[in-house]
Amino acid sequence: MMKKIIPLFVVLVIVIAIVTLFVFLGASKKTIVVKEGNIEQLPIEMQVGLYQDSDCKMVIDNLTDASQVIIKSGKSWFFHDHGGMTKWLEDKEFRDSAKIWVMSRDTKRWIDAKEAFYSLKDETPMGYGFGAYEKTSDGYVNFDTMRIRMLRGETLRNPLIRKQLLGN
Repeated sequence: MMKKIIPLFVVLVIVIAIVTLFVFLGASKKTIVVKEGNIEQLPIEMQVGLYQDSDCKMVIDNLTDASQVIIKSGKSWFFHDHGGMTKWLEDKEFRDSAKIWVMSRDTKRWIDAKEAFYSLKDETPMGYGFGAYEKTSDGYVNFDTMRIRMLRGETLRNPLIRKQLLGN
């Protein structure tokens, strides 16, 4: 009799654990992947852990290299690495008309991505190396150069480029 009860009890505990897990996950805060209604195309004040990167699908847990792409209809997408945003945006029909905001590493505020300057060798969430800055410095490039380098694979993820830029 005990031999039949113990396996049944174990199965019951496992089922309860699985149901509890699904209930917990269902009740947890859902991440925002796309936000509608931003007709003004102004940067949205993002909260860490609430937004999901539209390129790699990871939860954005740091805003240092965050970016936002907003189209005229008010639809907004979010990213935690400027390189991933650039790659994602490339085949979109709204690539040239979208408003792009990037978080500036030097002033810690949202700035127009096309007016920003980009380092080639910052440590970024996906390892591309493009940190955005409001003020220029030696070795920084403009948006178009950053975009071309990203699309060519000339990032810190490329061992040859990494060695060229960092010497290691």
